Amino acid sequence: MLELDLNGKAAVVTGGAGVLGSAIAKGLAQAGANVAVLGHSKTKAQAVAEAIVEVGGDALGVGVDVLDKGTLSAARDLVLERFGRVDILVNCAGGNQPEATTGPDLTFFDLPESALQAVVNLNLMGSIYPAQVFGRAMADQGQGAILNISSMAARTPLTNVMAYSAAKAGLTNFTRWLSVYMCLNVSPAIRVNALAPGFFLTHQNRYLLEDDEGRPTERGRKIKEHTPMGRYGSPEDLVGPTVFLCSEAAKFITGIVLPVDGGFSAFSGV
Repeated sequence: MLELDLNGKAAVVTGGAGVLGSAIAKGLAQAGANVAVLGHSKTKAQAVAEAIVEVGGDALGVGVDVLDKGTLSAARDLVLERFGRVDILVNCAGGNQPEATTGPDLTFFDLPESALQAVVNLNLMGSIYPAQVFGRAMADQGQGAILNISSMAARTPLTNVMAYSAAKAGLTNFTRWLSVYMCLNVSPAIRVNALAPGFFLTHQNRYLLEDDEGRPTERGRKIKEHTPMGRYGSPEDLVGPTVFLCSEAAKFITGIVLPVDGGFSAFSGV
């Protein structure tokens, strides 16, 4: 029998107040986990946690900066005080910035250093630091599951979003590296995997995919044409893969990056 039940597990979701992160947090709660929703906005994180509690789950919302190990450590202490352990970490914090995106009015040579650094930091270091902080709790327990949210852009760089693609490629590499490190140096019962979503509409990328009237941009049209399923992913499409990889049903799976892309990575365009 597949062990997809997460009852009694304590899960932490960074970026848990975002479009994708909130769906993942709620999905983990529906599978039985107690969930700590971590968000840059404490108010928004608490709102997601309250929505989980309203339907019978157990959750708390915590404001953190994923690039500040001090706030992450304080959040870990709150989670341990409330739930007694950390079994699951989903690193969902990430995103792009218009200022780090090339276009007709902004060439690669003119991309501002501050925007490039911000995108790389958020999408790479914003997962490394939480893995250090919450992974230590898993090391003390001798078991756990870390799930990073990479991107199909890590496999094939997407036009315009150079910094985002490079950072996600680094995150994919880090996922594989950490999976081996944990097995060989800490515990083979600590698993590290990643999801590589295809195209999902979020607050960070909507400006690239839709115009102000909600109509698809040229880029959005091309994406759907190259996605065999013919649509963008919905946040709920990430829930099943997340629950699976964080559950005992995947206890012999570590170091993988699972595409969740509607067939985008399998399609050559012809």
